[in-house]
Amino acid sequence: MIKLDTSFKIGCLLVLIISFYSCESFVDVEIPNDRITGLTVFENDQTALDALDGLYSQLFNTNFAAGGNRSVSFLSGLSADNFELTSTTAQLQEFFSHQISPDNSFNLDLWSGAYQTIYAANAILEGTENSSNLSEETRNQLNGGAKFVRAFAYFYLVELYHNIPLILTTDYSINATIESSDASTIFNQIVEDLNESLSLLDEIYINNERTSANSYAAMALLARVYLFQGDWEQAEYYSNQVIMATDTYELLPDLNNIFLPNSREAIWQISPAGWGGSFRHTREGNLYIMTSFNSSSVVFSEDFLSIWDTNDLRFQSWIGSFEYENSIYYYPFKYKVQYDNTAGEIPEYSMVLRLPEQYLIRAEAQMRMGDIQNAIRDLNILRNRANTSLIGTQEISEDQMMEFILLEYRREYFSEWGHRWLSLKRSYSTSETSSFWSQWDTINLFYPIPDAERMKNPNLVQNDGY
Repeated sequence: MIKLDTSFKIGCLLVLIISFYSCESFVDVEIPNDRITGLTVFENDQTALDALDGLYSQLFNTNFAAGGNRSVSFLSGLSADNFELTSTTAQLQEFFSHQISPDNSFNLDLWSGAYQTIYAANAILEGTENSSNLSEETRNQLNGGAKFVRAFAYFYLVELYHNIPLILTTDYSINATIESSDASTIFNQIVEDLNESLSLLDEIYINNERTSANSYAAMALLARVYLFQGDWEQAEYYSNQVIMATDTYELLPDLNNIFLPNSREAIWQISPAGWGGSFRHTREGNLYIMTSFNSSSVVFSEDFLSIWDTNDLRFQSWIGSFEYENSIYYYPFKYKVQYDNTAGEIPEYSMVLRLPEQYLIRAEAQMRMGDIQNAIRDLNILRNRANTSLIGTQEISEDQMMEFILLEYRREYFSEWGHRWLSLKRSYSTSETSSFWSQWDTINLFYPIPDAERMKNPNLVQNDGY
């Protein structure tokens, strides 16, 4: 497990410097003598790899990826139907009520955090291209890792905001007035980046830490992207490749072991070591665990609590309860540590990609291609692991099967990376989601482009309804 050693701290410093100068190059900035420049970073393999490690690690400090109250997981969770909001913060209320103002600072931080990650990835790609001192193996790791992270950030930007600027350089003269690209162009770039990552990354993880991307992480994200684009054959192919990599991945029988560092269910994780101090807990654990009535901003909704079989191990292991004034409130308890600043190894990593999604992707892809029985088999693998009722082999329609898939997504991935919101957005015509959309206008499918960004770049077109 990662500790806060010297090489890790250097990696964080290097990527901060890379991203800082890529943004500050809008104006002439005199580089202080005690700063390491981007050119120095790429003079040898080790410092270049430290920069890549820093890119991965700094996701823990980037609003959109950190897991805190300005992250994809939390804000898009408010937009869905798993939570009731207990916070009185007006800007969080806007996400919960689907009335997000373009000047909402939480929305700006979500957008900016994703683009800051993209800038840092672009800086690594440019530094690698401009260096003549790196080995081919290091170049592959740098390019593969940076393109994977860039594709990941763009996936959430296009899903949350739709038509967005496609930034592929750190050159401010190009980026300052760039127009938005349509969603299909963004998806094409995501697929291109992931295919290149797949060709460059190894199957093994750097230093055996699943906080870096490997080729299977690229396949896992490709499977999701193809599913969202309706390319069922490719979605099935790539999800199957990950599922069949049994030497590396497996569904864990003990649900309390899943979110531990480098668990065999993890495809990609983010370490709290990116906090850069003595804190060793995840932001998710810190955000959701209730130790007093007002210690968490959300509790589970009655609608969410109604979907569970009482024997489901996911309910027993991943949902905590807190009693207050003769009422019981339920909260996400996938992460067990709320606060820890003691010395030692980090007890939990923040999970980004994990194996069950690949079963859900393969099941839906198979169902879409008419293979209902194999789709049932994949869902039953997850249900069997959770000790809940299995789907029978009776005649099931495609619509009924989609209901089962959406329900399994909801049970398996609550409070993780906006899965429920993404399911609601791409399946708003199904009966499982109809009660939700009867309350909200589908014009709210996308968040507003932040006003602050449109003031800086008048070529950005606001989304409908804002």
